[in-house]
Formats: sequence, C-alpha cells, structure tokens
Amino acid sequence: MNLREIVGRHRALLIAGVGMGLVGAAATLAQPWMLGRLIEAVALDKPIAGTVTLIALFFIADAALGAGHAYAIGRAGENIVFDTRRILGGRLLRSQIPHFSRLQQGDVFSRTVSDTSIACLVVAQAMAQMVTSVFMVVGGIVLMARLDWKLLLTAVGCLGLASGGALLLARQVRIAAMKNRQNVGAFGSGLQRVLGAITTVKASRAEERETEELARLADKARRSGIRVTGFGSMLTPVMNVGTQLSLAVVIAWGMARVATGSLSSADLTSFVMYLFYLVSPLVMLFMSIGQIQQGRAAVQRVMELGAVPQEEEERETEVGQGKEREPVAESAPAVCFEKVGFAYQQDAEVLRDVSFTLPPRGLTAIVGASGAGKTTVFQLIERFFQPGSGTIRVAGIDIADLRLAELRSKVGYVEQDTPLLRGTIRENLTYANPDADADDIARALRLASLESFVGELPQGLDTELGERGAGLSGGQRQRLAIARTLLQRPEVILLDEVTAHLDSDTEAALRDAMTEAARECAVLAIAHRLSTIAQADRIIVMEEGGVRAIGTHRELIETDEVYRRLAGQQFTTEEALT
Repeated sequence: MNLREIVGRHRALLIAGVGMGLVGAAATLAQPWMLGRLIEAVALDKPIAGTVTLIALFFIADAALGAGHAYAIGRAGENIVFDTRRILGGRLLRSQIPHFSRLQQGDVFSRTVSDTSIACLVVAQAMAQMVTSVFMVVGGIVLMARLDWKLLLTAVGCLGLASGGALLLARQVRIAAMKNRQNVGAFGSGLQRVLGAITTVKASRAEERETEELARLADKARRSGIRVTGFGSMLTPVMNVGTQLSLAVVIAWGMARVATGSLSSADLTSFVMYLFYLVSPLVMLFMSIGQIQQGRAAVQRVMELGAVPQEEEERETEVGQGKEREPVAESAPAVCFEKVGFAYQQDAEVLRDVSFTLPPRGLTAIVGASGAGKTTVFQLIERFFQPGSGTIRVAGIDIADLRLAELRSKVGYVEQDTPLLRGTIRENLTYANPDADADDIARALRLASLESFVGELPQGLDTELGERGAGLSGGQRQRLAIARTLLQRPEVILLDEVTAHLDSDTEAALRDAMTEAARECAVLAIAHRLSTIAQADRIIVMEEGGVRAIGTHRELIETDEVYRRLAGQQFTTEEALT
C-alpha cells in the first residue's frame, strides 16, 4: 500500500485548498500595510473612504478564502482516510493466513480505525497549514524588513530562541506519540482477548485479574498519552514567550525612535501589526510540525500493517499466459494429494508424504488422533497455506495453477468453530452465493434440517443474529454453516468436525444430508464420532502427519490397529463390528 499514491488521487483538491490558503494569507499580509497608509492619510488630512472600503474588502476576502481553505483541506483529508481504510481493509481480507494469524487483532483494529484517521487527517491538514504558515511568516518578515530592518533583527532574535526550543519539543512529541500508539494498540489487543472469551473469564472467576491487567495496559497508554500532551502543551507557551518578549522590545524601542523622529508612527503601527500577525502563523507552524511528528508515528504503523503479504488473488495461469490448459478427464479425482509435505515455518513437519485421492462422488472420512494433520489437509486444499512439497489437485488441476476465486468456488469449507456473521439468517445463508434463488435456499435448508426451524421464526430468514451467530444454538449454527456451503454447490465439500455440537436426532439428519450431498459431489469429512463416519464410502486413517491406512469401516476394524483403537474408545468391540 502506497500512501503517497493515495494522497496523489486527491492532489487537485489539496492544491485548491492550499491555493485558497495562500491567497487568503496574501490578503492578510496586505492589511497592516494598508492600515499604515490609512494612518498616514488621516495624519495628512487626505480622503480615506476608498482606503477603508478596500481594507473591508480584504477582510471579507480573507474570511471567505479561509473558510474555503478549511473546507477543501478537510474534505481532502476525509477522502484520503476513506481510501486508506478501503485499501487497507481489502489488503487485510486478502492477506496470507500465516502472516495475518501472527497479528494482534486488537492492534489491527486500532491501526485500521484510529491510526488511519490520525495519519491521513493530520498529514493532510497539518501539511497544508504548514505551507500557508510558512508563506505568512516569510511574507511578514519581508514586509517587516521593508519597514525597518533593525526592528526586524530584534524581533527575529527573540523568536529564533523560541523556535529552537519548539523544534526540540516537536522531536520529543514524535517519540512519545509512537510509544503512545503502541500502548493504545496493546490495550486494544488485551481488551479483545478477554471480550472474545468472556464466558471463560466469568466461569474461571478471573474478572478481577483481567480487570487489573486491562487497567495496567490502560495505565501505560494513559502515561504515554500524558507525555505526548505534556510535550505538546509546551509548544505554544514557548512560542508565546518569544513573541511576547519580541513584542515588548519592539514597542519600547519603536516608541523611542518615533519620539526621536527616526521612525514614523504609521510604520511602527504596521510593524507591530505584522508582529501580531506573525505570532499565530508561527504558533500554527510549530503546532503543525508537532502534529506531523505524531502523524508520522501513525503513518509508520499504517504502512507496516499495509505491508502484510497478500494472497495471489489474480495469479496468472497457463490459460492467462496464452497457453491452453490441458484437458481434464471427467473421471478425474475430485481431490488428489501426491506426496504432500508441510511444516509451519521452522517447526517439525505436520504432513509427510501424504498421498490419497477422492472420487468425484461419494463420502470420504478422515480420522486420527488430535494433531495428526487432518485440519491441515483442509487448509492446504483451500490454499490458506502452501505445501512445502508435493502436488495437490482439485478436479484434476494443480491448485497452484488455479486462481483463488476459481479454486474456492469449487471447494466448500465448513469450519470446526462454525463462524457466522452479524446480520440476518438470509445474509449468512447466501454469503457465498448472494444470487441464490428461493428454490436453492429452500433446498439447502431442507438438506441441513433447518427448514422447520426457520419456518417457525416470526421473521423467518430475516431474523437478526448477533456476533458469531448469537441467538442460535451450537447445533443450529453448525447446520446454518453447512446450508451455506451446500448453497454454493461446490464440487468438493470439506466438513471439519461438523457433528461435534449436534444432538443424536440432528446428527442422524445431517448424516442423511451428507449422504445426499455425496451423490452430487465429493464430501471429505473430519469426525471423531464414528457413528457419523461408519457409513462413509472410504475412511482415511492419519497418524503423525501421514496416511496410515485407507478402507471401509469394516475393513479397517479388521486390519488397522489405530482405527480399531479409535473405534474402541466409543464402542465395545461387538458394537464396532456391527
């Protein structure tokens, strides 16, 4: 993500805003000079109506241009914030799972919401303010030099000392602001951690401990925030001391020179007005520098987040390169693993030389002890992770040669924790297929045994759900996630422990749904409840990252010790053999 390119899209509005600010500043700079000439005209008893009218017009123009400047810069800043959040949100949603999973979610939220606002608004507004302030300062100094260069040197000497102190303070503001943004992100991560497991916190009687931990994180953010405020609050007083000192010296020395006749009262009045006019731009200049320092800290955090590696959404395929894809036989396996190996970073291999095939139709189950690599197989098929070795094919095509959108349209995935989104049942159901018609929706609900449940709801499909499907039981959430996948009509359905939260009646209904779906496509299911998988056409037994055996329930009971042990954990030998 390139913030400079984002800002460049709104260059015209920024230039227009800065242009109005500069013209307004020129109108402001003309006012003291014209007031000096008005004083001379009064002293010489000349007509003043034209001068007064001109001064009034400059006042009006200054006000109108100032309003236009503020509006244009503010609008440009909000547009930049919008574009940054839109692009950053898209990059986060398309980020590679291994990298995204290492991010602290609270910190991601803080950077995406608050840091983008600080970075873009402060940079846009403060930079524009700095340009107009520099113009005002330089223009004021030039005009003051024309009036009396000796008074100017005196004023600049006093202001220079104050400016040096302000620059040192601005550097400290930047350092403190970076630390504060980090502390705010840490508090957000801590808060999200406990709110995401609030029932566990309550059941463990950990409210007091977690409250103290949140208070500790909040206190770190408070202390670093106070440090930012402390340094920032000294910027204006330091400049005020310099300007007040210079004003006192200029007035005292200027009056003495007026008394001796070496300086006219009109020039002294103009000079003092310029000095007054110089105070505000100088203060705004150093405040802008301080704000930009804070904005730099936020920009750095936003850019770090925007650099998260992306999935290859539009990966070029052989077809895209002008080469025709080799024809695939209709009887090609739905999924084929060929000597696939995989490890998470530098950890030991999770999968080793995994090979198996899934026919285009039918139900295949994967069983094995926890940590055998079953869920990793699913994640590799969805290309959430890249295999370290070997080849994975879906519908006869290497998944490395498929665009992600094409691959994931072929594969439906029902996760173990059945995530649902805040919204209506209809919105969750049609999430993967927004254009589904009423017949397709009714079919998916029927297959997932949800038809009667949804029909009994007062608002039916338009019933609102809370976060992660709050308002539904665990089994209902599970079945809604299955219906969502069935509505997608994929070629392969991956079911990760889908019966874990279901009662016996619902499990039986779901087994029937799995059987019916398996007549249309390949179904690959992970399950520990053998009552669910005993009816599978084939069962893959995994152990320590490898495929140990493949066969039917009866074959494996008779020939494989690991499967027999898994079966024995739920059934007696006689029950398992039936």
